[in-house]
Amino acid sequence: MTPDQLIAYDKTHIWHPYTSMQNPIPAFPVASAQGVEITLETGEVLVDGTSSWWTALHGYNHPVLNEAVTEQLGKVAHVMFGGLTHAPAVALAKQLIDITSENLQHVFFADSGSVGVEVSIKMALQYWLAQGRSEKHRLLTVRSGYHGDTFAAMSVCDPVNGMHDMFTGVLIKHLFAEAPPRSASPAQWQDSDIDAFKTMITEHHAEIAAVILEPIVQNAGGIRFYHPEYLRQVRALCDEFDVLLILDEIATGFGRTGSLFAYEQADIEPDILVLGKALTGGYMTLSAVLTSRKVAHGIGSDGQGVLMHGPTFMGNPLACSVAVASIKLLLESDWQTRVMSIETQMREELSACLELDIVADVRTKGAIGVVELKQAVDMHWIQPRFVELGVWIRPFGKLVYIMPPFVIEPAQLSKLTQAIFTVVSEFDQQAMQNNSGK
Repeated sequence: MTPDQLIAYDKTHIWHPYTSMQNPIPAFPVASAQGVEITLETGEVLVDGTSSWWTALHGYNHPVLNEAVTEQLGKVAHVMFGGLTHAPAVALAKQLIDITSENLQHVFFADSGSVGVEVSIKMALQYWLAQGRSEKHRLLTVRSGYHGDTFAAMSVCDPVNGMHDMFTGVLIKHLFAEAPPRSASPAQWQDSDIDAFKTMITEHHAEIAAVILEPIVQNAGGIRFYHPEYLRQVRALCDEFDVLLILDEIATGFGRTGSLFAYEQADIEPDILVLGKALTGGYMTLSAVLTSRKVAHGIGSDGQGVLMHGPTFMGNPLACSVAVASIKLLLESDWQTRVMSIETQMREELSACLELDIVADVRTKGAIGVVELKQAVDMHWIQPRFVELGVWIRPFGKLVYIMPPFVIEPAQLSKLTQAIFTVVSEFDQQAMQNNSGK
């Protein structure tokens, strides 16, 4: 097919994430990708500002990761995990246990981040059932959170301002505290910041199986940064009231916030940790749920011991192999210096957007840069405009953000930040013209 034929067939027949078949957002056909650049079938070369939804830490077509997939492909691409095991899964499990907190000693491999969240919730519920505590059957979380698109995951996403409010009537009803206050510096912490959460867990702890949070950064719920002390207080309250703590590091894991895992910034340990996205370096879908001996052994304390979940492609050898290679590549690189350099450059270059009337906030943390607007963007206009400027940036709602690969060069990063300033400036002018015409 020609590029035009690809686009036409796609537009007519294929659903893309969060789009309508009646009025789809443009989809641009990719021919190849290398490093931090995506080449379209129509010839344009785009600097990738999203790391393919926060996954491609090392960029595209990396020779080390290619070799890991190719080598494993010659052995076995997939084999069922029921009753069988293999070296890539064992190697990845050991690697994850070695680099996460000391209490996390057991690993469950799942298909995707959302499924990993589902598994973590099952673990928490089965743990309390095995303890004879069936009354502990609800989750406590905070508003502005996002944990995925499957049903249990949707039930702990923000029920009002999230993407799943239309399903509210059929979702399990969990408990929501107010979102953590935004925080940009240690000096911004106030003891009262934890009050809303403390009230909820104090009043409802008898029925709460677990708290589930995105540590330090709430991602798709608004890319909000909050204070590490909030997380420390949550851990202490979970301990006080005998509640498990699930941390969703699907988006924040593997260095994105400046530490290998975001929870490290609060110096705490979760009972259950969910990893995904960057786990395989952006090569294929895989998630991992790590848990403590307390939870893993506690699930079996009723004599049953069977965790009721088993994905068909659980522990896929190709995915595990490339994940092992990706983590090794990350740990052997100077990733912390790269992430801090990205943060510094984004902070300096995106600050110009604060001059624009339509901009509500500009914030950076690690390799995350956000320009928050006062009104939602028009995706049908803004996405093609970014492509015209030679960048791939995928805004949502009021947020124009970038989470670039760690290997991005300063000139490439400047192309992204300049494109944001240009496009937001144009959007600002459009908004002023619209307002003046009212």
